[in-house]
Amino acid sequence: MRPGRRAAAVPGTVLALGAVSLITDVSSEMVGAVLPLYVVAGLGLSPLGFGLLDGINNGVGALVRLVGGHAADGGRGRHKAVAAIGYGLSAVCKPLLLLAHTLPLISAVLAVDRTGKGLRTAPRDALISLATAPEHRGRAFGVHRAMDTTGALLGPLVAFALLRFAADGYDAVFAVSACVAALGVLVLLLFVPGRAAAAPADGPRPALRDSLALLRLPALRRLTLAAVLLGLTTVSDSFLYLLLQRRLDLPAHLFPLLPLGTAAAFLLLAVPFGAAADRIGRRRLFLLGHLVLLAGYGLLLAPLHAWWAAPVVLLLHGSFYAATDGVLAAAASATVPAEQQGAGLALVGTGQALARFGCSLAFGAGWTLWGGQPVLAVAAAALAVAAGAAFLLIRTPGSPHTPDSPPDTGTTEEHPA
Repeated sequence: MRPGRRAAAVPGTVLALGAVSLITDVSSEMVGAVLPLYVVAGLGLSPLGFGLLDGINNGVGALVRLVGGHAADGGRGRHKAVAAIGYGLSAVCKPLLLLAHTLPLISAVLAVDRTGKGLRTAPRDALISLATAPEHRGRAFGVHRAMDTTGALLGPLVAFALLRFAADGYDAVFAVSACVAALGVLVLLLFVPGRAAAAPADGPRPALRDSLALLRLPALRRLTLAAVLLGLTTVSDSFLYLLLQRRLDLPAHLFPLLPLGTAAAFLLLAVPFGAAADRIGRRRLFLLGHLVLLAGYGLLLAPLHAWWAAPVVLLLHGSFYAATDGVLAAAASATVPAEQQGAGLALVGTGQALARFGCSLAFGAGWTLWGGQPVLAVAAAALAVAAGAAFLLIRTPGSPHTPDSPPDTGTTEEHPA
Protein backbone atom coordinates (compact mmCIF):
# COMPACT_ATOMS: atom_id res chain seq x y z
CA MET A 1 0.00 0.00 0.00
CA ARG A 2 1.22 3.47 -0.83
CA PRO A 3 2.24 5.69 2.12
CA GLY A 4 -0.59 8.14 1.48
CA ARG A 5 -3.22 5.43 1.58
CA ARG A 6 -1.74 3.90 4.73
CA ALA A 7 -1.90 7.29 6.43
CA ALA A 8 -5.52 7.66 5.37
CA ALA A 9 -6.32 4.21 6.72
CA VAL A 10 -4.80 4.97 10.15
CA PRO A 11 -5.42 8.62 11.16
CA GLY A 12 -3.51 10.37 13.92
CA THR A 13 -6.52 10.21 16.23
CA VAL A 14 -6.39 6.42 16.08
CA LEU A 15 -2.68 6.38 16.90
CA ALA A 16 -3.13 8.80 19.82
CA LEU A 17 -5.99 6.72 21.23
CA GLY A 18 -3.86 3.63 20.70
CA ALA A 19 -1.12 5.18 22.84
CA VAL A 20 -3.64 5.94 25.59
CA SER A 21 -4.96 2.39 25.47
CA LEU A 22 -1.43 0.96 25.48
CA ILE A 23 -0.51 2.83 28.66
CA THR A 24 -3.85 2.13 30.34
CA ASP A 25 -3.67 -1.55 29.50
CA VAL A 26 -0.23 -1.83 31.10
CA SER A 27 -1.91 -0.62 34.28
CA SER A 28 -5.05 -2.77 33.94
CA GLU A 29 -3.27 -5.98 32.97
CA MET A 30 -0.79 -5.65 35.82
CA VAL A 31 -3.78 -6.00 38.13
CA GLY A 32 -5.65 -8.46 35.94
CA ALA A 33 -2.65 -10.78 35.74
CA VAL A 34 -2.40 -11.22 39.52
CA LEU A 35 -6.02 -10.76 40.60
CA PRO A 36 -7.22 -14.36 40.03
CA LEU A 37 -4.34 -15.78 42.07
CA TYR A 38 -4.61 -13.00 44.65
CA VAL A 39 -8.25 -13.69 45.46
CA VAL A 40 -8.20 -17.49 45.09
CA ALA A 41 -4.81 -18.32 46.63
CA GLY A 42 -4.01 -15.19 48.65
CA LEU A 43 -7.45 -14.45 50.11
CA GLY A 44 -8.76 -18.02 49.96
CA LEU A 45 -11.90 -17.31 47.92
CA SER A 46 -13.65 -20.15 46.11
CA PRO A 47 -13.95 -20.25 42.32
CA LEU A 48 -17.58 -19.16 42.83
CA GLY A 49 -16.37 -16.10 44.74
CA PHE A 50 -13.93 -15.31 41.98
CA GLY A 51 -16.71 -15.85 39.44
CA LEU A 52 -18.62 -13.07 41.23
CA LEU A 53 -15.62 -10.75 41.01
CA ASP A 54 -14.99 -11.59 37.36
CA GLY A 55 -18.67 -11.08 36.61
CA ILE A 56 -18.43 -7.61 38.13
CA ASN A 57 -15.58 -6.89 35.71
CA ASN A 58 -17.97 -7.47 32.81
CA GLY A 59 -21.40 -6.75 34.23
CA VAL A 60 -20.96 -3.37 35.90
CA GLY A 61 -19.07 -1.97 32.93
CA ALA A 62 -21.81 -3.18 30.65
CA LEU A 63 -24.53 -1.44 32.65
CA VAL A 64 -22.89 1.96 32.23
CA ARG A 65 -21.60 1.48 28.67
CA LEU A 66 -24.93 2.64 27.27
CA VAL A 67 -24.72 5.74 29.46
CA GLY A 68 -21.25 6.52 28.14
CA GLY A 69 -22.22 6.00 24.51
CA HIS A 70 -25.40 8.02 24.83
CA ALA A 71 -23.74 10.87 26.74
CA ALA A 72 -20.97 11.15 24.14
CA ASP A 73 -23.24 11.60 21.11
CA GLY A 74 -24.24 15.04 19.88
CA GLY A 75 -20.93 16.77 19.04
CA ARG A 76 -19.09 19.52 20.96
CA GLY A 77 -16.20 17.23 21.87
CA ARG A 78 -18.33 15.04 24.13
CA HIS A 79 -16.64 11.82 23.02
CA LYS A 80 -13.28 12.89 24.43
CA ALA A 81 -14.81 14.38 27.59
CA VAL A 82 -16.76 11.24 28.48
CA ALA A 83 -13.76 9.04 27.67
CA ALA A 84 -11.56 11.16 29.95
CA ILE A 85 -14.01 10.73 32.85
CA GLY A 86 -13.95 6.98 32.32
CA TYR A 87 -10.15 6.75 32.21
CA GLY A 88 -9.94 8.98 35.29
CA LEU A 89 -12.29 6.79 37.34
CA SER A 90 -10.25 3.68 36.58
CA ALA A 91 -7.02 5.46 37.49
CA VAL A 92 -8.41 6.51 40.88
CA CYS A 93 -9.39 2.91 41.70
CA LYS A 94 -5.93 1.36 41.33
CA PRO A 95 -4.45 2.67 44.63
CA LEU A 96 -7.66 1.67 46.46
CA LEU A 97 -6.77 -1.98 45.88
CA LEU A 98 -3.98 -1.45 48.41
CA LEU A 99 -6.67 -1.02 51.08
CA ALA A 100 -9.14 -3.71 49.96
CA HIS A 101 -8.57 -7.16 51.46
CA THR A 102 -12.09 -8.62 51.62
CA LEU A 103 -14.53 -9.70 48.94
CA PRO A 104 -17.02 -6.81 49.52
CA LEU A 105 -14.29 -4.15 49.37
CA ILE A 106 -12.60 -5.64 46.32
CA SER A 107 -16.00 -5.96 44.65
CA ALA A 108 -16.74 -2.28 45.30
CA VAL A 109 -13.39 -1.13 43.91
CA LEU A 110 -13.78 -3.30 40.83
CA ALA A 111 -17.31 -1.98 40.33
CA VAL A 112 -16.03 1.61 40.16
CA ASP A 113 -13.10 0.59 37.96
CA ARG A 114 -15.41 -1.18 35.52
CA THR A 115 -17.74 1.83 35.60
CA GLY A 116 -14.84 3.85 34.25
CA LYS A 117 -14.14 1.26 31.58
CA GLY A 118 -17.80 1.16 30.62
CA LEU A 119 -17.98 4.93 30.28
CA ARG A 120 -14.91 5.24 28.06
CA THR A 121 -15.24 2.28 25.69
CA ALA A 122 -18.02 3.45 23.38
CA PRO A 123 -16.82 7.10 23.11
CA ARG A 124 -13.29 5.89 22.34
CA ASP A 125 -14.48 3.50 19.64
CA ALA A 126 -16.78 6.18 18.23
CA LEU A 127 -13.78 8.54 17.90
CA ILE A 128 -11.92 5.81 15.98
CA SER A 129 -14.90 5.17 13.72
CA LEU A 130 -15.59 8.85 13.00
CA ALA A 131 -11.93 9.60 12.28
CA THR A 132 -11.58 6.77 9.74
CA ALA A 133 -12.98 6.23 6.26
CA PRO A 134 -15.60 3.41 6.33
CA GLU A 135 -13.60 1.16 4.02
CA HIS A 136 -10.59 1.27 6.38
CA ARG A 137 -12.31 0.83 9.74
CA GLY A 138 -11.33 -2.81 10.13
CA ARG A 139 -7.66 -1.88 9.73
CA ALA A 140 -7.99 1.16 12.02
CA PHE A 141 -9.59 -0.86 14.81
CA GLY A 142 -6.95 -3.53 14.25
CA VAL A 143 -4.15 -0.99 14.70
CA HIS A 144 -5.78 0.36 17.85
CA ARG A 145 -6.28 -3.12 19.30
CA ALA A 146 -2.68 -4.03 18.45
CA MET A 147 -1.42 -1.02 20.41
CA ASP A 148 -3.85 -1.80 23.21
CA THR A 149 -2.58 -5.38 23.28
CA THR A 150 1.02 -4.20 23.47
CA GLY A 151 0.04 -2.85 26.86
CA ALA A 152 -1.62 -6.15 27.69
CA LEU A 153 1.66 -7.85 26.83
CA LEU A 154 3.79 -5.51 28.94
CA GLY A 155 1.48 -5.42 31.97
CA PRO A 156 1.89 -9.07 33.04
CA LEU A 157 5.66 -8.80 32.51
CA VAL A 158 5.82 -5.89 34.94
CA ALA A 159 3.57 -7.74 37.38
CA PHE A 160 5.77 -10.83 37.10
CA ALA A 161 8.90 -8.81 37.83
CA LEU A 162 7.29 -7.10 40.83
CA LEU A 163 5.99 -10.37 42.28
CA ARG A 164 9.40 -11.93 41.79
CA PHE A 165 11.59 -9.20 43.25
CA ALA A 166 9.49 -6.81 45.37
CA ALA A 167 9.17 -7.43 49.09
CA ASP A 168 5.40 -6.83 49.11
CA GLY A 169 4.60 -8.16 45.65
CA TYR A 170 0.86 -7.56 45.40
CA ASP A 171 1.03 -4.10 46.98
CA ALA A 172 3.85 -3.13 44.62
CA VAL A 173 1.76 -4.23 41.63
CA PHE A 174 -1.22 -2.13 42.73
CA ALA A 175 0.91 0.96 43.48
CA VAL A 176 2.81 0.94 40.17
CA SER A 177 -0.44 0.26 38.31
CA ALA A 178 -1.92 3.46 39.78
CA CYS A 179 0.99 5.58 38.54
CA VAL A 180 0.80 4.15 35.03
CA ALA A 181 -2.98 4.71 34.86
CA ALA A 182 -2.49 8.40 35.74
CA LEU A 183 -0.01 8.73 32.87
CA GLY A 184 -2.61 7.34 30.45
CA VAL A 185 -5.14 10.02 31.46
CA LEU A 186 -2.52 12.72 30.92
CA VAL A 187 -1.72 11.48 27.40
CA LEU A 188 -5.44 11.46 26.54
CA LEU A 189 -5.91 15.06 27.66
CA LEU A 190 -2.81 16.35 25.86
CA PHE A 191 -2.70 14.44 22.58
CA VAL A 192 -6.16 13.17 21.58
CA PRO A 193 -8.14 15.72 19.51
CA GLY A 194 -11.40 16.84 21.03
CA ARG A 195 -13.34 15.95 17.92
CA ALA A 196 -12.71 13.56 15.04
CA ALA A 197 -12.37 15.15 11.59
CA ALA A 198 -15.47 13.38 10.30
CA ALA A 199 -17.57 13.94 13.42
CA PRO A 200 -21.07 15.37 12.93
CA ALA A 201 -21.67 19.05 13.51
CA ASP A 202 -22.63 20.21 16.99
CA GLY A 203 -26.24 19.62 17.77
CA PRO A 204 -28.65 18.44 20.45
CA ARG A 205 -27.81 15.12 22.01
CA PRO A 206 -30.24 12.37 20.92
CA ALA A 207 -32.79 11.35 23.53
CA LEU A 208 -32.17 8.09 25.36
CA ARG A 209 -35.18 6.51 23.71
CA ASP A 210 -33.64 7.38 20.33
CA SER A 211 -30.48 5.54 21.31
CA LEU A 212 -32.40 2.44 22.42
CA ALA A 213 -34.52 2.63 19.28
CA LEU A 214 -31.40 1.87 17.23
CA LEU A 215 -32.16 -1.80 17.87
CA ARG A 216 -34.98 -1.41 15.37
CA LEU A 217 -32.32 -1.32 12.67
CA PRO A 218 -32.20 -4.90 11.33
CA ALA A 219 -28.43 -5.14 10.87
CA LEU A 220 -27.63 -3.78 14.33
CA ARG A 221 -30.28 -5.93 15.99
CA ARG A 222 -29.05 -9.13 14.36
CA LEU A 223 -25.41 -8.35 15.11
CA THR A 224 -26.27 -7.62 18.75
CA LEU A 225 -28.21 -10.86 19.12
CA ALA A 226 -25.32 -12.82 17.61
CA ALA A 227 -22.85 -11.14 19.98
CA VAL A 228 -25.10 -11.96 22.95
CA LEU A 229 -25.48 -15.63 22.02
CA LEU A 230 -21.75 -16.07 21.54
CA GLY A 231 -20.94 -14.08 24.69
CA LEU A 232 -23.10 -16.42 26.77
CA THR A 233 -20.69 -19.25 25.91
CA THR A 234 -17.36 -17.36 26.07
CA VAL A 235 -15.40 -18.44 29.14
CA SER A 236 -13.56 -15.53 30.74
CA ASP A 237 -9.81 -15.18 30.30
CA SER A 238 -9.17 -15.58 34.01
CA PHE A 239 -10.92 -18.95 34.21
CA LEU A 240 -9.07 -20.14 31.12
CA TYR A 241 -5.74 -19.22 32.71
CA LEU A 242 -6.69 -20.86 36.00
CA LEU A 243 -7.53 -24.07 34.13
CA LEU A 244 -4.17 -23.98 32.36
CA GLN A 245 -2.31 -23.23 35.59
CA ARG A 246 -3.90 -26.17 37.38
CA ARG A 247 -3.44 -28.50 34.44
CA LEU A 248 0.28 -27.73 34.23
CA ASP A 249 0.72 -27.26 38.01
CA LEU A 250 2.58 -24.00 37.46
CA PRO A 251 4.07 -22.15 40.47
CA ALA A 252 2.29 -18.99 41.53
CA HIS A 253 4.96 -16.54 40.33
CA LEU A 254 4.63 -17.88 36.76
CA PHE A 255 0.85 -17.38 36.60
CA PRO A 256 1.09 -13.74 35.35
CA LEU A 257 2.97 -15.00 32.28
CA LEU A 258 0.01 -17.00 30.92
CA PRO A 259 -1.78 -13.95 29.45
CA LEU A 260 1.36 -13.20 27.45
CA GLY A 261 0.62 -15.99 25.00
CA THR A 262 -2.83 -14.57 24.31
CA ALA A 263 -1.52 -11.02 24.10
CA ALA A 264 1.35 -11.94 21.76
CA ALA A 265 -0.97 -13.70 19.30
CA PHE A 266 -3.47 -10.83 19.50
CA LEU A 267 -0.70 -8.28 18.88
CA LEU A 268 0.66 -10.09 15.83
CA LEU A 269 -2.73 -10.81 14.24
CA ALA A 270 -4.90 -7.76 15.08
CA VAL A 271 -3.80 -5.63 12.10
CA PRO A 272 -3.80 -8.37 9.42
CA PHE A 273 -7.12 -9.73 10.67
CA GLY A 274 -8.59 -6.20 10.70
CA ALA A 275 -7.46 -5.64 7.11
CA ALA A 276 -8.83 -9.06 6.14
CA ALA A 277 -12.18 -8.14 7.69
CA ASP A 278 -12.35 -5.09 5.40
CA ARG A 279 -11.98 -7.44 2.43
CA ILE A 280 -13.92 -10.60 3.26
CA GLY A 281 -16.59 -9.27 5.62
CA ARG A 282 -16.47 -8.28 9.27
CA ARG A 283 -19.39 -10.34 10.51
CA ARG A 284 -18.00 -13.39 8.75
CA LEU A 285 -14.61 -13.03 10.43
CA PHE A 286 -16.30 -12.39 13.79
CA LEU A 287 -18.03 -15.76 13.55
CA LEU A 288 -14.88 -17.56 12.40
CA GLY A 289 -13.07 -16.19 15.45
CA HIS A 290 -15.47 -18.02 17.75
CA LEU A 291 -14.86 -21.26 15.88
CA VAL A 292 -11.16 -20.76 16.61
CA LEU A 293 -12.02 -20.33 20.29
CA LEU A 294 -14.02 -23.55 20.14
CA ALA A 295 -10.91 -25.32 18.86
CA GLY A 296 -9.02 -23.96 21.88
CA TYR A 297 -11.64 -25.37 24.24
CA GLY A 298 -11.38 -28.72 22.51
CA LEU A 299 -7.63 -28.83 22.91
CA LEU A 300 -7.91 -27.88 26.58
CA LEU A 301 -10.36 -30.72 27.10
CA ALA A 302 -8.31 -33.30 25.18
CA PRO A 303 -6.32 -35.88 27.20
CA LEU A 304 -3.03 -34.28 26.22
CA HIS A 305 -0.25 -33.58 28.69
CA ALA A 306 2.45 -32.43 26.28
CA TRP A 307 4.10 -29.10 27.05
CA TRP A 308 3.03 -27.65 23.71
CA ALA A 309 -0.70 -27.92 24.46
CA ALA A 310 -0.80 -24.76 26.59
CA PRO A 311 1.02 -22.50 24.06
CA VAL A 312 -1.30 -23.70 21.30
CA VAL A 313 -4.36 -22.96 23.43
CA LEU A 314 -3.04 -19.45 24.12
CA LEU A 315 -2.32 -18.95 20.41
CA LEU A 316 -5.89 -19.91 19.53
CA HIS A 317 -7.17 -17.67 22.34
CA GLY A 318 -5.26 -14.66 20.99
CA SER A 319 -6.40 -15.43 17.44
CA PHE A 320 -9.99 -15.39 18.69
CA TYR A 321 -9.55 -11.87 20.07
CA ALA A 322 -7.82 -10.63 16.92
CA ALA A 323 -10.74 -11.87 14.82
CA THR A 324 -13.52 -10.54 17.05
CA ASP A 325 -12.67 -7.57 19.28
CA GLY A 326 -12.05 -4.65 16.94
CA VAL A 327 -13.83 -6.47 14.11
CA LEU A 328 -17.14 -6.39 16.02
CA ALA A 329 -16.80 -2.64 16.62
CA ALA A 330 -16.00 -2.04 12.93
CA ALA A 331 -19.02 -4.10 11.87
CA ALA A 332 -21.33 -2.29 14.29
CA SER A 333 -20.12 1.16 13.20
CA ALA A 334 -21.44 0.52 9.69
CA THR A 335 -24.99 -0.09 10.91
CA VAL A 336 -25.73 3.23 12.67
CA PRO A 337 -25.72 6.94 11.69
CA ALA A 338 -22.64 9.04 12.42
CA GLU A 339 -24.44 11.13 15.03
CA GLN A 340 -25.29 8.01 17.05
CA GLN A 341 -22.03 6.09 16.77
CA GLY A 342 -21.47 6.11 20.53
CA ALA A 343 -24.90 4.70 21.35
CA GLY A 344 -24.82 2.14 18.55
CA LEU A 345 -21.43 0.75 19.52
CA ALA A 346 -22.51 0.76 23.18
CA LEU A 347 -25.61 -1.32 22.44
CA VAL A 348 -23.60 -4.09 20.81
CA GLY A 349 -20.87 -3.95 23.45
CA THR A 350 -23.37 -3.92 26.31
CA GLY A 351 -25.19 -6.96 25.02
CA GLN A 352 -21.93 -8.87 24.63
CA ALA A 353 -20.59 -7.81 28.04
CA LEU A 354 -23.80 -8.69 29.91
CA ALA A 355 -23.78 -12.09 28.24
CA ARG A 356 -20.19 -12.67 29.34
CA PHE A 357 -21.17 -11.55 32.84
CA GLY A 358 -23.78 -14.31 32.93
CA CYS A 359 -21.30 -16.83 31.56
CA SER A 360 -18.74 -15.91 34.21
CA LEU A 361 -21.21 -16.41 37.05
CA ALA A 362 -22.47 -19.69 35.62
CA PHE A 363 -18.96 -21.00 34.98
CA GLY A 364 -17.81 -20.13 38.50
CA ALA A 365 -20.84 -21.88 40.01
CA GLY A 366 -20.35 -24.90 37.76
CA TRP A 367 -16.66 -25.16 38.64
CA THR A 368 -17.49 -25.06 42.36
CA LEU A 369 -20.10 -27.81 42.00
CA TRP A 370 -18.61 -30.12 39.38
CA GLY A 371 -15.05 -29.03 38.63
CA GLY A 372 -13.41 -27.04 35.87
CA GLN A 373 -13.12 -29.67 33.12
CA PRO A 374 -16.78 -30.83 33.11
CA VAL A 375 -18.15 -27.29 33.03
CA LEU A 376 -15.73 -26.37 30.24
CA ALA A 377 -17.11 -29.30 28.22
CA VAL A 378 -20.61 -27.91 28.69
CA ALA A 379 -19.43 -24.45 27.62
CA ALA A 380 -17.79 -25.89 24.49
CA ALA A 381 -20.98 -27.69 23.46
CA ALA A 382 -23.01 -24.54 24.07
CA LEU A 383 -20.55 -22.47 22.00
CA ALA A 384 -20.95 -24.86 19.05
CA VAL A 385 -24.74 -24.43 19.20
CA ALA A 386 -24.47 -20.65 19.61
CA ALA A 387 -22.13 -20.41 16.60
CA GLY A 388 -24.71 -22.16 14.44
CA ALA A 389 -27.47 -19.82 15.63
CA ALA A 390 -25.25 -16.75 15.12
CA PHE A 391 -24.49 -17.87 11.57
CA LEU A 392 -28.22 -17.91 10.79
CA LEU A 393 -28.63 -14.46 12.35
CA ILE A 394 -25.82 -12.65 10.55
CA ARG A 395 -25.89 -14.51 7.25
CA THR A 396 -26.93 -11.98 4.61
CA PRO A 397 -27.23 -12.04 0.82
CA GLY A 398 -24.85 -10.16 -1.39
CA SER A 399 -21.29 -10.17 -2.58
CA PRO A 400 -18.77 -11.77 -0.16
CA HIS A 401 -16.32 -9.02 -1.04
CA THR A 402 -18.52 -6.20 0.24
CA PRO A 403 -17.19 -5.70 3.76
CA ASP A 404 -19.60 -3.12 5.04
CA SER A 405 -23.02 -1.62 4.65
CA PRO A 406 -24.60 1.78 5.26
CA PRO A 407 -26.90 2.19 8.24
CA ASP A 408 -30.16 0.27 7.81
CA THR A 409 -33.29 2.32 8.10
CA GLY A 410 -35.90 -0.32 7.54
CA THR A 411 -36.55 -4.02 7.58
CA THR A 412 -35.66 -4.78 4.01
CA GLU A 413 -32.64 -6.56 2.59
CA GLU A 414 -29.32 -6.04 4.34
CA HIS A 415 -25.84 -5.94 2.88
CA PRO A 416 -22.96 -8.02 4.23
CA ALA A 417 -20.74 -6.36 6.81
